[in-house]
Amino acid sequence: MKIPQMIAAEFRRLTASPMSIVALIALMCVPVLYGGLYLWANQNPYDRLDQVPAAIVVDDTGTTVDGKPTNYGDEVAEQLAKDGSFDWHRVTTGSAASGVDNSKYDFSITFPADFSEALASASGKNPRQATVTLTTNDTNSYLASTIGEQAAEKIRTSIVKKVNQQAAQQFLIGIADIRSNLVTATDGAAQLVTGSTTAQSGASTLADGTAQVSTGAQQLDSALGQLAAGAATLRDGAAQVAQGNDTLAAKADQAGPVAADAAAQAAAIGQQLIARVNADAALTPEQRAQVVDAVNSIDAKVQGGNAQIQGLVGQVDQLAAGADQVASGSAQLADGAAQAKSGSSQLASGSQQAAAGAGQLRDGLTTLRDGTVKLHNGLDDGLKQIPDNSAQLQKKQASTIADPVDLANTSITSAGTYGAGLAPFFVALAGWIGIYALFLIVKPVSRRAITALHSPVKITLAGWLTPGLLGAIQMVGLFAVLAGALRFSIDNPLGTFGMMAMASLTFAAIILALNVWLGSVGQFLGLVLMVLQLVTAGGTFPWQTLPGPLAALHHVLPMSYAVDGMRQLMYGGNPATAWADAGILALWLLIALVFAAIGVTRMTHFRTLRDLRPSLIG
Repeated sequence: MKIPQMIAAEFRRLTASPMSIVALIALMCVPVLYGGLYLWANQNPYDRLDQVPAAIVVDDTGTTVDGKPTNYGDEVAEQLAKDGSFDWHRVTTGSAASGVDNSKYDFSITFPADFSEALASASGKNPRQATVTLTTNDTNSYLASTIGEQAAEKIRTSIVKKVNQQAAQQFLIGIADIRSNLVTATDGAAQLVTGSTTAQSGASTLADGTAQVSTGAQQLDSALGQLAAGAATLRDGAAQVAQGNDTLAAKADQAGPVAADAAAQAAAIGQQLIARVNADAALTPEQRAQVVDAVNSIDAKVQGGNAQIQGLVGQVDQLAAGADQVASGSAQLADGAAQAKSGSSQLASGSQQAAAGAGQLRDGLTTLRDGTVKLHNGLDDGLKQIPDNSAQLQKKQASTIADPVDLANTSITSAGTYGAGLAPFFVALAGWIGIYALFLIVKPVSRRAITALHSPVKITLAGWLTPGLLGAIQMVGLFAVLAGALRFSIDNPLGTFGMMAMASLTFAAIILALNVWLGSVGQFLGLVLMVLQLVTAGGTFPWQTLPGPLAALHHVLPMSYAVDGMRQLMYGGNPATAWADAGILALWLLIALVFAAIGVTRMTHFRTLRDLRPSLIG
């Protein structure tokens, strides 16, 4: 009997009655129902999160920020409702608690009374964190709780971004104010430099002038010293002159009356003489006239001399009075000169101190000018380093500072949707389940062929190809669901179907070998092997998260390579990797067929207790 004849005989057996046909069709539909329904249910659940009910509780009482009333809780709640990522319901605290408890809401977000106050405290003296409370209930759905945690984290990130943006904007405005003040300070420093330069120039002039004043004061002090000495000598001389004049005046005062008396006596004697001459008859008139003229002339001279003496006496008195005044004045002059000398000495000392102070002032103002120049240059350099940004640019900068990093997702390959991402895993699992179910009605090997001692290889190939072909037909139906009904994007359709068929044929060979060697126990081990591959294939979470022993099995069991190969072909991955995965599946296929053939050979030459007592299954 040839292989096609053995396959045809098995098909006739499977379709011998209407119930057999129904059973075959039902088992053929197992992969399509399992894989198709599961992937349909999970085609893209993230697109329907807006149907997940969630509660928002805003107990926030608000606060005042920059003189304006602010309620961050209300703002966030309004933003969430507008965003529509979930079916948000704004309720009270009690309603939210009872709603999460009785599954009305999958989770709730609560903004406490001090939420705004805590956010605003970051710029105050008592900063503290604001709290957002997430309430979940895993009896509703564990994944719903996980999604709620992700939503809460997204809300927290959004709040942090908002607060950081406001803080950054205030910071940038503060920098702008600082820059404005620096401009004023720089202008003032420039004026200070100009003023200090003028002051330095004036101080230099003052220092030169005070030096000249000091020199003049010293010269004045020397001259006044000489003047004081001369004034003292003059005072002494004037005192002596005044004393001599006083003596002379006293003598003159004595001589005045004597001269007056002598003049009177001379006048009287002249009159007597004239009288005697006039009485003397012996004298001629001419003689008497000569005598009278002579006496009168003498009297006139005496009276003139007396007048001069009296005048000299007056002058001597005036001279004495003047000498006294001169003596008094020279004494005052001497005293004034002495005082002037003392003052000039003080002036000289003070002018020297003034000159020294003016020099120190000049040096200090020079240092001040250098300092103001450095101040102006420093302020100018600092001003240049602070950008002069517009208000619009400040807002953009604040937004960038609050959210400085944008995630650019440059995927090498992309599944597209959540369902498409799970498709390779569930297709491989459905392929194993489909083959496993077929072996419930398909006989692993033909007993007639074994009894007739046909070739073990032909018997093995026939026993493999019968479920293998049926499995390939199952993969056609499942592929139609993926590409047609669910419209998953498939980069390499032919290669993907080829990998699906290869996986089904490999699974058929493995379950065949288990059945040939162990019978019903092998059938049970096929179920155990399915469970092991379900957890080690890395279809949902990365295989690196598995415990050590299970991670080791990931590199051995065939479903891992079936899943990876379908991913490479569905998502447009590396063809070389897909070929390598197909090679591993082919190796498993070959090894399983070899073991099955060995088992069939043993069955054709030996009878075992299992052959005498058939197992409960099949």
